[in-house]
Amino acid sequence: MIKIIILALSLFAAYVNAKVLHVDNTGFIIQNEIETPHSSKKVWYALINDVDEWWPKDHSWWKGTFTISSSAGGCFCEKKGKQQAQHMQITFVDPMKMLRMAGGLGPLQGMGVYGALNWKFEKTESGTKVTLSYYAQGYRPDGFEDLAPIVAKVQNQQLNALKAFVEKNSEK
Repeated sequence: MIKIIILALSLFAAYVNAKVLHVDNTGFIIQNEIETPHSSKKVWYALINDVDEWWPKDHSWWKGTFTISSSAGGCFCEKKGKQQAQHMQITFVDPMKMLRMAGGLGPLQGMGVYGALNWKFEKTESGTKVTLSYYAQGYRPDGFEDLAPIVAKVQNQQLNALKAFVEKNSEK
């Protein structure tokens, strides 16, 4: 029983930083943060080069292969055989400081919801802080109040998957 409680608390703790900063009938703003003792260089290259190894496959179209082409106009893409998806387009690259992607992730894409996903890297005394923010806009007849917290939690899961990958596979 104690193990179940500890597991539940650790899962809850992973979502504590999932914040909905704003939501209304035309969109939402969410933010998630992680801190790691590793350098921004290690985290940046894990984000760019190893996305297929840490991105949760249950948040994909076909459990395909993920890639990020880290140049303006590049693609955050998924491929499996002839099936292909451009999840987002790269619009801004400042290596080890900021990566901006534009588009709609997952079901948001099919809803016509468009957003800017910002991966911001900041050096801290103990390593690196990564802030993931998503500014999404579009029209949804029922608004976004029920959807924004779900997107925040999913992005928190993705960001924590990056953190877990870096901490498991990198040296400081």
